[in-house]
Order: sequence, then C-alpha cells, then structure tokens
Amino acid sequence: MAADEGGEGSATRRVDAPRPVAPCRWDLDPERADADGIVGVGADLDVATLVAAYRRGVFPWPHDGLPLLWFSPDPRAVLVPDRFHVSRSLRRTLRRSGWRTTVDADPGGVIAGCGERREGTWITAELRDAYLELAALGWVRSLEVWEGDTLVGGVYGVQVGGVLTGESMFSRRPDASKVALLDLARRFAAAGGTLLDVQLPTPHLRSLGAVTVPRRAFLGLLDREAERDVRMIAAAAPVSRLSAP
Repeated sequence: MAADEGGEGSATRRVDAPRPVAPCRWDLDPERADADGIVGVGADLDVATLVAAYRRGVFPWPHDGLPLLWFSPDPRAVLVPDRFHVSRSLRRTLRRSGWRTTVDADPGGVIAGCGERREGTWITAELRDAYLELAALGWVRSLEVWEGDTLVGGVYGVQVGGVLTGESMFSRRPDASKVALLDLARRFAAAGGTLLDVQLPTPHLRSLGAVTVPRRAFLGLLDREAERDVRMIAAAAPVSRLSAP
C-alpha cells in the first residue's frame, strides 16, 4: 500500500502545490460552446492544453469515431463539499468496512481502475498518460480507498484552486466509489475548497447531493477561485470517521 504511514508530520502532510506549465497554444473559449456544450474539436492533450482548459471550465471527452471533443456544458453539475448526502446504507459501510483512504498515494492505480470499469469508460490510453503527467505536476488529485493493502475504489480529478473537477471514479467493492467521493468532499472542504465540479448531472450524482447551476455562474466562481492555495491533507485516515451524522 502506497499510503503515508509514520514519519514526522505525516498526519498533517498536505498535497503538493501545482507546478507552472507552459502557455497553451489553443483558444478553448467556453463562451463559444454550442447547444451541446462543445467548445472545440481536435487540439491536443499536452499538459499546457489541459491546464488552460480546466482553468476555463472546459474538459476533454472522447467519442468513438470523432476527433477529440472539448466541452463546457450548460447547466453544470456541481456538488458543494459539505452538502454531500450520506444514506443509511452508506453510513453502515463507513462504520463496518474497516477501509482507509489516502490522497495522491496511487494516482496511476486510480486512473487504471477508472479505465477498467465494467460499464465502460472514455479514458483512452492517451488520456491516461496525460492525466498521469498532470498528476506528476500536482494538478491531478486522486483519492484512494484501501482494504488492507488492496485498492478497492477511488476517484480522481483536476484541481484549480478552490474548485476540483471530478473526472471518474471506480469501485471494486459495494459503495467504495461513494466512499471515495465522500472522503474527497470532506477533505476538500476541510482544506478550504469551495466546490466539486461533477460536470454532468446523473441520477446517481443527484442522489449524493449534486445540483445544476448555469454555466456562466460556474465560470464566474471558477475564475474567482482559480488562484487560491487549497491543499488537502494527504495522510491515511479511517473512513469510520465519516459515519457521524
């Protein structure tokens, strides 16, 4: 298990701050999004492109048989970190599972798990490599759920200041992806984070507390939050701590 266990200051060690990247050569302007939220077609997956895109509320979403598409949907699905809905069954899992979580301990394992989901994935090999490069530069955050030394769930996303855009999550045990998203929300809120961007509304995300906001409102908040230094504690912690009402 690649967890942060032991060592002076390990319990309060925070994730690394993102490192600067080169200027982007593409103009991915969300104001030009069409009715489907498509901002652009093509471009590349360089770290400079990805950082510039996320800073403007734009994300890549591959579709089979088409050039790479870039989206900024309207409305936008978001989750306020301290308003996550925890069901009775999820509380039981938190109390009884014995799982622990870490942040940024195994981004490669989390991204690989998201790419192997039975229900399918949009994560191509090129996207996987791009997000791993972003992780090495401190722009990607991963939340790992561990059962002993086994990775059983996780979620990853791209953080821009006080906003974290969730990209994908996976589960190898019942409720493990929900636990991952809840733990990420709680850690992010404790660090001063303002919003989890979950991009598109689904019944599953709505059941956890996600709501929709107009794109213009989301972009305004993202612009205000972009330069904040928000860094979560990375150390291993038991999920049982999240079970209190």
